[in-house]
Amino acid sequence: MRSLIPALLLALFCGIALAAPPRPHLGEPANPGRMAAWDILPGRDGGNLPPGHGSVREGQAIFAARCAMCHGEEGVGKPADRLTGGIGSLTTPHPLRTVASYWPYATTLFGYIRVAMPINQPRSLNANEAYALCAYILSVDKIVARDAVLGPANLAAVKMPNRGGFRAVWPRTR
Repeated sequence: MRSLIPALLLALFCGIALAAPPRPHLGEPANPGRMAAWDILPGRDGGNLPPGHGSVREGQAIFAARCAMCHGEEGVGKPADRLTGGIGSLTTPHPLRTVASYWPYATTLFGYIRVAMPINQPRSLNANEAYALCAYILSVDKIVARDAVLGPANLAAVKMPNRGGFRAVWPRTR
């Protein structure tokens, strides 16, 4: 009997070790249609930009109503990050990382606004509002003209001041 107990314990432990772990059965498989609805970030070349357009004037009104409370008048900051100014400051002792001074592509601004802003209601702005906000913010630093209207046909062509300030370290698919 004494020799039988170790053999039974060994068999029990081996059986437990060989059994497949239980699957958690959480959620459901990813649905391509639902995933596409969340994949709204544009590429730097303008790929994946939605239809629409927005002017500087429209963007100025939207900014005053929905953005200035956090980013200050004309995007100068406080209490949230500064958005404007700082062009050419990155190599100085006191660099300002703003949309105008740091971001290399205007499509990044559009994507960020559309997905994350306003902070208290992310994803609440439609494409026209996001284009208008891009036009306004970029006009403050004279990256686009005060009468600019931006949309999918011309947003990616906007030449940001720091477009050449980054180097690619891996190939991009978008």
